[in-house]
Amino acid sequence: MEVNSENSKKYALIGYPLGHSMSPIIHKELLKIASVNGKYNLAEIMKEDLETSFYESLKKLNGFNITIPHKINIIPFLDELSQKAKLFGSVNTVDIKENKAIGYNTDCDGFLRSLEAENIKLDGEILICGSGGVSRMFAFESVLAGAKVTLAVRDSSLKAANDIKKEMQEKLSRDCNIIFLSEAKGNYDLIINGTPVGMYPNIDACPLEEGTIKSSKAVFDAIYNPIETKFIKYAREGGLKYVNGLPMLVWQAAVAEEIWNDFKFSKEDINKVIEITKKELEKHE
Repeated sequence: MEVNSENSKKYALIGYPLGHSMSPIIHKELLKIASVNGKYNLAEIMKEDLETSFYESLKKLNGFNITIPHKINIIPFLDELSQKAKLFGSVNTVDIKENKAIGYNTDCDGFLRSLEAENIKLDGEILICGSGGVSRMFAFESVLAGAKVTLAVRDSSLKAANDIKKEMQEKLSRDCNIIFLSEAKGNYDLIINGTPVGMYPNIDACPLEEGTIKSSKAVFDAIYNPIETKFIKYAREGGLKYVNGLPMLVWQAAVAEEIWNDFKFSKEDINKVIEITKKELEKHE
């Protein structure tokens, strides 16, 4: 049903560069399910233009999502931060109500809800590959859930892994182990890939040996292009529970919509959006 565009809510994804983002497709479907008359656009904003853009245009929106390189840089302009946004020092969703901008981190919700949907538990011995921003979030959420965490990294990422360990000790009074990826052996309850290894176009790469993956109970891959990475392929062949990054991408968007529009999406709603997004991704392979 067409409604007067003057009453249409306005949302956007900001970042630079944005390339071919799935966000407009995902949010279009979510807005439709929630019966919200709204538009979702992409806004490429360079680092040096963020402050001007925030006060001149972004604050006039109903809300917006944030990707690289603005997830940290946006914080000084916001009026409030959610508990998780404070914990991670990173914001990917901003809600604007009565001229007040509140920052949230829904990446963690996307991760937790996508695991829950596949009945994968965040407990026991967990191996996390990588030490970037997303691996840091995976590590924090895992220790908060009571899991024993091991970070597996390359030599060049050792400092970043130690920074995560130190921050975990300071903020959460928890600890983690650090090993090199080449040393990763054993029967883990869950292996999480937070690296870009295996992402399109390097689809033949895998962060771990096949045997290490197949000896675990479940895997999570943050990558969603391709849908089946080598990492996921080994998990499927080994009969493990597995989930790729696409449900996380859709769920983090859904939680943003829930914040903006006070709506609750069901697992069935999200499965529909995942299928639509998957078909769209396949067009671009």
